[in-house]
Amino acid sequence: MEKLVLGIETSCDETAAAVVAEGRRILSNIVASQAQIHAKYGGVYPEIASRKHVVHLVPVVQEALSQAGIGLEDLEGIAVTAGPGLPGALVVGVNMAKGLAMGSGRPFIGVNHLEAHLYTPWVMEDQPAVEFPLVALIVSGGHTLLVLMTGHHDYRLLGQTLDDAAGEAFDKVARILGMGYPGGPAIQKAAASGNPSTFDLPRAWLSETYDFSFSGLKTAVLRLLKDKGWFAEGRAQGLDQKTLADIAASFQAAVVDVLVEKTKAAANENSAKQVLVSGGVAANALLRQEAARRIPQPLIIPSPALCTDNAVGVAAAGWFRLQAGQRSGWDLDAVPRLRLG
Repeated sequence: MEKLVLGIETSCDETAAAVVAEGRRILSNIVASQAQIHAKYGGVYPEIASRKHVVHLVPVVQEALSQAGIGLEDLEGIAVTAGPGLPGALVVGVNMAKGLAMGSGRPFIGVNHLEAHLYTPWVMEDQPAVEFPLVALIVSGGHTLLVLMTGHHDYRLLGQTLDDAAGEAFDKVARILGMGYPGGPAIQKAAASGNPSTFDLPRAWLSETYDFSFSGLKTAVLRLLKDKGWFAEGRAQGLDQKTLADIAASFQAAVVDVLVEKTKAAANENSAKQVLVSGGVAANALLRQEAARRIPQPLIIPSPALCTDNAVGVAAAGWFRLQAGQRSGWDLDAVPRLRLG
């Protein structure tokens, strides 16, 4: 009989639950998004996110079990995101997992949110076997880092953002341009009709490191708008659609250029057999296109639906840890700044 794990994810503003078999086959994947709720704030409002998790989590878990056609008694264990993330949001998921584990007598395990992104390839259909060592670029609204993975649960941090994460830069620039939240999809849509060569925006290469920096790029967009007289009352003003599209395309190209080239260099230097790109920004079409074009190693990029926050990776990562004999105790707490490894 297949061993099943329930995954629970509440690290930010997505309430999610999923059931995965043997760490490799998705039986259910339920996500309740709060994106529209937070759009009017221009970003995630932590207190509202926590309260919505309280409202959504029980029905989301029930739906995940129902869709998989199982009950709690059929589970091998329960995995939950313990960090990093918003403190109040994480607590909701961790306490739910504890309650389910205690009530059902099943073991549970806390999982790092970043590790969940790393384990997404194991549940991708028609995906060749994952080979180590691999270099992973995890790129989202809250995180941008390069990781060398030499085996299960064996990670080495190669580099990370020194300021804004790539997704955070997308959100901030979209806000400056008056595009709303979330910024990534809005900028991608505008950039589709723009010329990425119109504006020469900077790339922070930070030579001889695999670190990233996107704060200066965001500031360069703001300075461009002010120098051209296109900025007033805290946002872009007087831009025609072509100019707006050109700015969006130039900004997007600058972000993607650095992400891809640093990942390529890290993979080559560390003799990686494969390269994984995951996290919410991995849904960006230009990043997917350029990574496939420029990186010589076999490339693993989850479908856009599995790039954004969900519980599938949580369940898969949890399955591998449970098989290794790991368990969490009742004293498990949310760790908002939990580090990988």
